[in-house]
Amino acid sequence: MNRVIERLLKPTFWKVVATVIFILGIYTIYIRFTGGLAAVTNLNDHFPWGLWIGFDILCGVGMAAGGFTLCAIVYIFNIKKFKPIIRPTILTAFLGYLLVILALLIDLGRPWAIWHAIIMWNPRSVMFEVAWCVMLYTTVLFLEFSPVILEKFNVEKILKVIKAITIPLVVIGILLSTLHQSSLGALYLIVPTKMHPLWYSTNLPWFFYLSAIGVGCAMIIFESYLSAKAFKKNLEFELVSDIGRWIVVVMSAYLTWRFMDLLLNDKLNLLFVNSVETYLFWLEILIGAIIPIVLLSQNKIRLNRLGLFISACFVIGGFLLNRLNVSVTSLQATAGVSYFPSVYEIIVTLFLVTIGVVIFNLAVQYLPVYEKTKETIPVEFEIVTDEELRTETIKP
Repeated sequence: MNRVIERLLKPTFWKVVATVIFILGIYTIYIRFTGGLAAVTNLNDHFPWGLWIGFDILCGVGMAAGGFTLCAIVYIFNIKKFKPIIRPTILTAFLGYLLVILALLIDLGRPWAIWHAIIMWNPRSVMFEVAWCVMLYTTVLFLEFSPVILEKFNVEKILKVIKAITIPLVVIGILLSTLHQSSLGALYLIVPTKMHPLWYSTNLPWFFYLSAIGVGCAMIIFESYLSAKAFKKNLEFELVSDIGRWIVVVMSAYLTWRFMDLLLNDKLNLLFVNSVETYLFWLEILIGAIIPIVLLSQNKIRLNRLGLFISACFVIGGFLLNRLNVSVTSLQATAGVSYFPSVYEIIVTLFLVTIGVVIFNLAVQYLPVYEKTKETIPVEFEIVTDEELRTETIKP
């Protein structure tokens, strides 16, 4: 116990940074609850949703999609070889949803009324469906992750029960995720005249769902790479490389559908209008779809740790830009106001991200998050080294 305390209290650069962010975050939250949203945000009646909705919630929910995606692969499609990376993926998803709930509490005008959705039903509301799905899926993720805690403390009886109901839990989790990932897109269908036409579409729920699967796969690669670096854990490289192939398929389907939607709705001319919205749309498409598809289609990139990680970062960056474009960029023009998040809004977002990183760090150190496996890397994976990749990249 003393060693644990000493390790936690031992100062490092990143611990100091995290501590500063925690202090600023708690102070900001104090001001928010004592002075209201106007005291810490640049929001107003004309533009009531900003960074905390666009990033903390829309992006947070989507980036946690790796949980249901990998669970479906392992337990429904019975591809057992991906089981070694399922625990950290579920942990990432579980923390993502917990932080989304915390972000919602901070953003709501009356957070103390958040429980009303449990007893005051409004089945015609998209937000009602999202609220219930998030509550239920967070519970499912807790139950899916609970074997890690139960193994740590040798609670065998409950562990057997959880393992016995794993498949039903996974099926329920997939259903709930499908519903609310798409419903977050459906939420914006009620404002067709207020959204920029480059982002408004009746297919928006499907775009949200498909892009969530893509970024969920990218987050698996992202988390695996950083865990291997930070915690000296075994990087199941053969597995995450295969996930890179799936990203190509998913993002290709997403990209094709987006442009077909523009074509069928006579919006292709908007792609060549000289405007900020047009530039941001092309940036989103380039970063989030075109570049990663090109990179991951090449063996020398996909079979290289650094190349795979960079490709995943492109997918994640494009996803973040898409959700912010939908929630902020597409609505600013008709709102008649210009919005940019305040320093306090940015601090709270950094605060939430830091909480997730710290808890993940502690979980990996003190819980059996990573199963003991021995990685076997085929010869082909050893052909392209990071140095060779850099050399290839700078060649004319």
